Amino acid sequence: MAKYLLLKHYRGAPAAVNDVPMDQWTPDEVEAHIGYMNDFAARLQASGEFVDSQALAPDGAWVRFDGDGKPAVTDGPFAETKDLIAGWMIIDVDSYDRAVELAGELSAAPGAGGKPIHEWLELRPFLTAAPTITE
Repeated sequence: MAKYLLLKHYRGAPAAVNDVPMDQWTPDEVEAHIGYMNDFAARLQASGEFVDSQALAPDGAWVRFDGDGKPAVTDGPFAETKDLIAGWMIIDVDSYDRAVELAGELSAAPGAGGKPIHEWLELRPFLTAAPTITE
């Protein structure tokens, strides 16, 4: 089994086919999208392939160790995360091909008008061993 991270993006990936921002969807469209995500996760739980998933709020902060005292905190820039990543799912599957298959299914979640979004998902394998350094 190998773990993969599926990243859902607000933007930054190629435009989805049904590229209507979620804040422009009706409440029923949002509910249908979330229902699809929950049903997808439940099916993966039943097959033993689900690890975890979360939607992310648009809030956030950068935090850095600045020596003794209170860590430095700022509201951005968030080009890599806050403005781009909407949520994630971790799966544990037998192969890369299965991870691609599941990412494709997740990409079909409904959006505006109840039609599949066809959004691009970022598929990233978990690092399974520390990189080796050779000279």
